[in-house]
Amino acid sequence: MIRDTSSQDTQLSTSGQRFTPKVRLALAIAIVVLLLSAWAVKAWLGSSQSVNAARLRIAEVTTGNLVRDAAVNGRVIAAVSPTLYATATGSVTLKTKAGDTVKKGQVLAVIESLDVQEALKREQSALEQLEADVARQHILAKKQKLNAQRDAEQAEIELISAKLAVERIEPAFKEGVIAKVDYLKAKDTLSSAQIRSQHANQTSALEGEDVGFALQTRQSLLQRQRIALANAQRRVDELSLRAPVDGFVGTLAVSSGTVVLTNGAVMTLVDLSQLEVEVEVPEGYVADLGLGMPAEITVGATKVMGKLSGLSPEVIKSMVLARLRFDGEPPAGMRQSQRVSVRLLMEEKRNVLMLPRGPFVESEGGHFAYRMEDGVAVRTPVSLGASSLTAIQVLSGLQAGDKVVVSGSDVFANAPRVSVNP
Repeated sequence: MIRDTSSQDTQLSTSGQRFTPKVRLALAIAIVVLLLSAWAVKAWLGSSQSVNAARLRIAEVTTGNLVRDAAVNGRVIAAVSPTLYATATGSVTLKTKAGDTVKKGQVLAVIESLDVQEALKREQSALEQLEADVARQHILAKKQKLNAQRDAEQAEIELISAKLAVERIEPAFKEGVIAKVDYLKAKDTLSSAQIRSQHANQTSALEGEDVGFALQTRQSLLQRQRIALANAQRRVDELSLRAPVDGFVGTLAVSSGTVVLTNGAVMTLVDLSQLEVEVEVPEGYVADLGLGMPAEITVGATKVMGKLSGLSPEVIKSMVLARLRFDGEPPAGMRQSQRVSVRLLMEEKRNVLMLPRGPFVESEGGHFAYRMEDGVAVRTPVSLGASSLTAIQVLSGLQAGDKVVVSGSDVFANAPRVSVNP
């Protein structure tokens, strides 16, 4: 017969509780700690490496306005910088030096040109000759009018005499005292006198018109000569080069006493009352630029606003020249060729997700970012948009409040998960 263990079994009472509340609480805490430890061990085992948080820069995804901009360097230039050119070939005498301050209208150089001065003398002589001709024409006109008037008056006198002769002969002819032949002769004389008087009056009128036209022609020639003289005088006056603006002499193209050709450069002036900023913009930004675009200009510790006023159509060494005009008066104390910093404000996006800019954009090509999940940096696919000097737009892959490693992720070596030690 096989013996069992029934004789060793002891029946326990079921009327009382197996565990007290304190025991149960301690067991629950122990289970939670065990689960957390297991999860931490699992996360640690899932990460391929561990990095100290001090080596990283972690930023939060936020919502705000993103200003798309570009930072460039520029220099202050004069908006008005006229160059003076020689108006004729001749010897130049400078009346100022480079760097001298000049006022508008001040004589800066004088050109000695014999051709221009002789042309003025010829025009002056021709004017005097025409003035004498016009004066002589006035006298001739008066003389011709007097002669015509004399002929008309003489014909009128002859007409009156013929009328009186007919009036005396006609009664005698009627009484038969005078022959009919004499009477008819007197009548013919009267008719001839009437014709001569009429022609004399018409000739006098035509003579007056003729001398008037001749005098008008002489006066027109005189007026034209006066214009020619004024033009010659203007050319002589232009031999004295005057400052068109207030400013200072920038550069001298010739030395005093040398011969300069017509339209040859003599000197350049600089007007510091109207200043602009010239910047070199990378070719990649040109498509986004437009006239009137706002810009922030930093001069030392002062920031002022300006607008894009000009854009060169030429690309030189992957750079395009652009000009900025100040909004209002430029800062006091600015100098020619002074270096400034410029921030071109190309676009503003409102209420977008964005992150501070960092090396993660270049290292991951803008396609991945390391998002923090309970002490572990997880490589997450993202899509980035417009960028500014300090921030970059997040299109997808992240949400507001997410923590992202923006700097130092290059040491992760594209690992899918990396533990970050505090």
